[in-house]
Amino acid sequence: MMTLMWLAIGLVCLVVGAESLVRGASRLATMMGISPLVVGLTIVAFGTSAPELAVSIQSGLDGQAGIALGNVVGSNIFNVLFILGVSALIVPLVVSQQLVRFDVPLMIAVSLLVLMFGWDGRISFFEGALLFVGIVAYTVFLFVQSRRETKAVQAEYEQEFGQKEPVTPASLPRNLCFIVAGLGLLILGSRLLVGSAVEIAHYFGVSDLVIGLTIVAAGTSLPEVVTSIVAALRGERDIAVGNVVGSNIFNILCVLGLTSMVTPGGLEVSATALQFDIPVMIAVAIACLPIFFTGYTIARWEGALFLAFYIGYTTWLILHATSSPLQSQFSAALIGFVLPLTAITLAVLAFRAWRLQRVTP
Repeated sequence: MMTLMWLAIGLVCLVVGAESLVRGASRLATMMGISPLVVGLTIVAFGTSAPELAVSIQSGLDGQAGIALGNVVGSNIFNVLFILGVSALIVPLVVSQQLVRFDVPLMIAVSLLVLMFGWDGRISFFEGALLFVGIVAYTVFLFVQSRRETKAVQAEYEQEFGQKEPVTPASLPRNLCFIVAGLGLLILGSRLLVGSAVEIAHYFGVSDLVIGLTIVAAGTSLPEVVTSIVAALRGERDIAVGNVVGSNIFNILCVLGLTSMVTPGGLEVSATALQFDIPVMIAVAIACLPIFFTGYTIARWEGALFLAFYIGYTTWLILHATSSPLQSQFSAALIGFVLPLTAITLAVLAFRAWRLQRVTP
């Protein structure tokens, strides 16, 4: 019970810390005259991934490679299937053309990089550095791209994330306190979460990877859950999608990159992650393209499909971790019937949307 209590306290610290960090950094940025659009695309999207960064680095330093890797892979799967699924069930989501043409293909490409870099069983310091260079380049691209956005898009981001705060003598120290407090809570929360998650894994006899893919991944993704659902409820439906895609790119390039750099000897990648979990993350990223492409919206039924797949994925993890006799039948049904039917449906929808675009002037 004490371990579960520390786990809950760690999750609360992570969520409150991320909120405090985002609030302080975004207000400080707008005070300095930085575009609200840039604030939304960088500080907010990256700030909601701060728990993943804190937990993965702490896990890597503690020698818990399974939690560090599982946190990133599990969070990316959770972000797309659960967060977008729930958000689309609330209200159909709008997908911008830039996401379909650039950001989602980039998300797919960096997901494939994880498989390539980890193929030898380890993501080295050099490979982690390459990933980190990627997030620097992506951030520079966002700054350049923001200058080309319309005033309507900038106003939307300003309303959601960048309300300008009146500059007073107390503004600067107050926002700096938010940032420092947020960082402190993130560090404390990551230590509590990792320690309690390892104890739970050992108690139930399941691997660190499974704990990272489930409890830790869902817990560190709570800021993305809140951000995307609130954005959807407020009608900022493209921001709900952009936050998820941006966070997934950040998770791989920055979180996995930095974790591989600070972990002694690089980050170990297990055979189970290479054979199943990382391919699932890649498949989920690829599945976004046809769904996003069909009318540049995520309909409610598509959100339900995402959510159903997340439930199926989590069920498989539980069956596998407990060595249940039902695992083989569940896997056979999933691979032999559900996945092919879904792939055919998405392919037909994407083909119809492509034909409609060709005949429409």
